[in-house]
Amino acid sequence: MNSRPIGIFDSGVGGMTVLAEIAKELPNEDLIYLGDTKNFPYGDKSKENIIKISKKCVEFLISKNVKLIIIACGTATSQALEELRKEFTIPILGIISPTVDSIKKGVKESSKSIIGVIATEGTIRSNKWEQELKEKIEDITVINKACPLLAPMAEQGWTENKVAEETIKEYMSVFRDKNIDKLILGCTHYPLFKELIEKELGNDVEIINTGEKIAQYVTNYLNEQNTNNDKTNKADCKIYLTDTECNFINVVSILLKNSNIENKISKIDIEN
Repeated sequence: MNSRPIGIFDSGVGGMTVLAEIAKELPNEDLIYLGDTKNFPYGDKSKENIIKISKKCVEFLISKNVKLIIIACGTATSQALEELRKEFTIPILGIISPTVDSIKKGVKESSKSIIGVIATEGTIRSNKWEQELKEKIEDITVINKACPLLAPMAEQGWTENKVAEETIKEYMSVFRDKNIDKLILGCTHYPLFKELIEKELGNDVEIINTGEKIAQYVTNYLNEQNTNNDKTNKADCKIYLTDTECNFINVVSILLKNSNIENKISKIDIEN
């Protein structure tokens, strides 16, 4: 048993979709969330800058005595995960490998799958999703699409209005008539647009929410390592933001259905 909390970080509100799934799957685990809202968005930054920022996030979470760190960000996973694992001894998980491993289990042998991936420009540019999918799954075709407008729109709470509908319609046009089997939401902001995406692609396309896959992976990991918290523990969640002058609170209040979420939020400076 290990009563230390699980640490999670992202550039903004997107990683809260991961936290929500983990809280659902592991109701006895304490969670600490770091939203690096001051440096949002990560998607248009250089690899060197993302690595530097991600190291600061990891250092902060380590200072909070976490037992495991989850990079709830596709961009930071694709650009910084390898470097972070070299520098820190604490277990660090990204969103790509657990999602691909889960997809692999569901793909029948000798079947030819066509998988779409939507993510930030930085993640698509890194090609990490396509590389790992093709390494682990045979006879697979991957169609990538950068969707740079979605994360900023999610941060503003623009996930159900007319602008969101038109933006999703435009981004999904690349997948029409491609007969894709699955669509990976390769940025943790994107589950906030899931209903609109399903409306555009129809019921035959499986929408892959990375938060769900991470939550399942973490559950198995804690069981294997015997580092679960006590089953009688009433879980606590603490949220830290690097900038509170943003729409984070409003969006998360809706996402978690918790109007008192503001009481759990503290502002911090990861530079010091």
